[in-house]
Amino acid sequence: MKLTLALAVLASSSPVFAGIFSSSPQLNKRAELAYSPPFYPSPWMNPDADGWEEAYAKAKDFVSQLTLLEKVNLTTGTGWASEQCVGNTGGVPRLGLRAFCLQDAPMGIRGTDYNSVFPSGLTAAATWDRGLINKRGYAMGAEAKGKGVTVLLGPVAGPLGRAPAGGRNWEGFSPDPVLTGVSMSETIKGIQDAGTIACAKHWVGNEQEHFRQVGEAKNYGYNISETLSSNIDDKTMHELYMWPFVDAVRAGVGSVMCVYTQVNNSYGCQNSKLLNGLLKDELGFQGFVMSDWQAQHTGAASAVAGLDMSMPGDTEFNTGVSFWGTNLTLAVLNGTVPEYRIDDMAMRIMAAYFKVGKNLDEEDVNFSFWTLDTYGPLNWAAGKNIQQINGHVDVRENHGALIREIAAKGTVVLKNEGALPLKKPRFLAVIGEDAGPNIWGPNSCDNRGCDNGTLALAWGSGTANFPYLITPDSALQAQAIRDGSRYESVLSNYAWTYTQGLVKQANATAIVFVNANSGEGFISVDGNEGDRKNLTLWKNGDDLIKNVSSLCPNTIVVIHSTGPVLVTDWYDSPNVTAIVWAGLPGQESGNSITDVLYGKVNPSGKSPFTWGKTRESYGTDVLYEPNNGEGAPQQDYTEGVFIDYRHFDKADAPLIYEFGHGLSYTTFKYSNIQVQKSNAGTYRPTTGETAPAPTFGNFSTDYDDYVFPADDFPYIYQYIYPYLNVSDPKKASADPFYGEEASEFLPPHALDNGSQPLLPASGKNAPGGNTQLYDVFYTLTADIENTGDVVGEEVAQLYVSLGGPDDPKVVLRDFDKVRIEPGQTVQARFTLTRRDLSNWDPVTQNWFVSEYPKTAYIGQSSRKLDLEAKLD
Repeated sequence: MKLTLALAVLASSSPVFAGIFSSSPQLNKRAELAYSPPFYPSPWMNPDADGWEEAYAKAKDFVSQLTLLEKVNLTTGTGWASEQCVGNTGGVPRLGLRAFCLQDAPMGIRGTDYNSVFPSGLTAAATWDRGLINKRGYAMGAEAKGKGVTVLLGPVAGPLGRAPAGGRNWEGFSPDPVLTGVSMSETIKGIQDAGTIACAKHWVGNEQEHFRQVGEAKNYGYNISETLSSNIDDKTMHELYMWPFVDAVRAGVGSVMCVYTQVNNSYGCQNSKLLNGLLKDELGFQGFVMSDWQAQHTGAASAVAGLDMSMPGDTEFNTGVSFWGTNLTLAVLNGTVPEYRIDDMAMRIMAAYFKVGKNLDEEDVNFSFWTLDTYGPLNWAAGKNIQQINGHVDVRENHGALIREIAAKGTVVLKNEGALPLKKPRFLAVIGEDAGPNIWGPNSCDNRGCDNGTLALAWGSGTANFPYLITPDSALQAQAIRDGSRYESVLSNYAWTYTQGLVKQANATAIVFVNANSGEGFISVDGNEGDRKNLTLWKNGDDLIKNVSSLCPNTIVVIHSTGPVLVTDWYDSPNVTAIVWAGLPGQESGNSITDVLYGKVNPSGKSPFTWGKTRESYGTDVLYEPNNGEGAPQQDYTEGVFIDYRHFDKADAPLIYEFGHGLSYTTFKYSNIQVQKSNAGTYRPTTGETAPAPTFGNFSTDYDDYVFPADDFPYIYQYIYPYLNVSDPKKASADPFYGEEASEFLPPHALDNGSQPLLPASGKNAPGGNTQLYDVFYTLTADIENTGDVVGEEVAQLYVSLGGPDDPKVVLRDFDKVRIEPGQTVQARFTLTRRDLSNWDPVTQNWFVSEYPKTAYIGQSSRKLDLEAKLD
């Protein structure tokens, strides 16, 4: 409706409603909210973009044949529960293209059966293993393709992990942008090599669950009228939060999901600076931008601001009302949305489709997200078209072995006083609910919204149904039986009488399993509204550890968690002989932890985050209470790039275990750092212009051609169509202001379709920004010797000091995981690019290498940097 659309455009460009990418360290003084400047027009695809040429040509051939209605059909979701997937678009049956199926994602195919549950992104990142992360992505992509999924809604770089208590940090990889960027890149390559479109989400600043949606917040009793605004300055945006998304774009990701929240007081899915300026122009993203589910707030405004696909299509679930669909058809016909823009939307969607090797003969979706019943309504919300909707297709292949390997190699041994590896212990006592099963079954809690039994998966849309779940209790008992050990377990955190009687017995080795859970904001567990209330262990876990270790001199602690927990009260007890973080390991949980505890796998995991002494020591936290009256809560990122280890280094804050820390059952010695300088040229800003916006075929402007088809066309209740109800556009729009010129309310240049100047930091034909950013400046090597008596894998880490007074002490820039036999010395290899040594200049809007002296460090963690070299 045009009135709605007009007001919505103002909301994305006016200082009254919106906010700028300010470079000021004090972003929000309440009197003047952060502001996001308009950026128009929306950039169109580049036929010469590296890696997209063939996909572009195929998409052009296809889109050139489409009617306007078919183009709108591709861009608009058909509504919540309209068909079998969590998100569906319209198809183009005339040309053999079935509707897109969009499905969650980060740990497995959500809501299906005979699928795998993989380790979380956080656990995968703890492997620091590019190959394993890629294999994980490929397996997930293959399972999605086998179910008929078109777009897998992952991986995740937002949240990055600004707040350690953030509910969905586990879906992503690490608060370090380089480790997350590598993980994003490898995951995307794997997913798309398997023939499924990946979706990098959530772009950008989606760092907490509180206040991400107004309705959700009101359900919890908060009185707000707009979602939270993440207020991020330009330098921090480029040097921290954008960084992993750059790697996603360079990896060729097909789609990006924009956020629920506002960024600098402009909604993420209509924020022209984020979508047009940063993502599509500066980074040269060639795929399509989709909204998060119900994150679209406007019609024409979001279209010209860079949104390409509306999900799930309806303004609110099951209303049948859409900002697009009919309204988008009208907006193109009356010129409110330019013709090139609808063509570009369709081009981006189809180019992503063809880029991953898809053809027009894709198999049908063989599951229903809404039920595991074999038969039911194809159109779930309408209850229509009863048929077989679940084929119960088994897509798991041999992925269980891969899951077991990733979970074991992502397990981090934080402390070991000789207690590990276990060697046929005489008496093994396993304590804690986290070692055992959910007595109602592993899939009994909706979207895993509980904390019953062992924690192998957190809650929310990032979940999947377990095909089975190996508990630590069952796997450890099986191992003990094979070894001839005595084995008993107490699978409760509160059965102290029984636990006490067990662990104080002679020869007892006690393993205490504890956890801390979190998830997405639409579910609250024990008062944790997505985000964790605190960083302590759940269900009295800390007291359980202290009580057991007070009686048993050989107490091993295993932690399953969605991020850091506070271990301050017990980690240094002499009776706590080992501490192991096992993350969220997925379906092979018990087998993987048994492999590590018994030394079948020599641990090589390194912590992807810092373990602080106190909650306050992290310097950043979730905003738990509204702070702007009934308006949008304001979350100011005043810490800039200083999160996690960067903050701890700057503040000299107390910590227990540093970022990158992790022990092995062998030892390593670092020596002989060597630096070879490359002959990189001088950095030159990109110049020139784009080609004019292309259009692909004319369309009729006769409104009669767009009216809903004849009576024999099957209308589905709540299904969103591109058709008009009547041929009178004003009546079809139900807008009393219909007929006003778009130029009266659209921002300047929103309708421009001529050649546009290239941004200095853009890449011309290379997605990911100026190509010279990736020139190699230095190649470094270091010798690493295995000085122990077992074969091991070591993650050698390269950090850099950029030297400036406003720079972190060190930043991770590369890593190399090497396998070393006892007594063997191998060479680890690293590279430093121009990007690695650069800072962002908000004034020139470009990257530069400062004149401050640069130093490279190589070592075992962010605080154990054995080798140092000055960079010339």
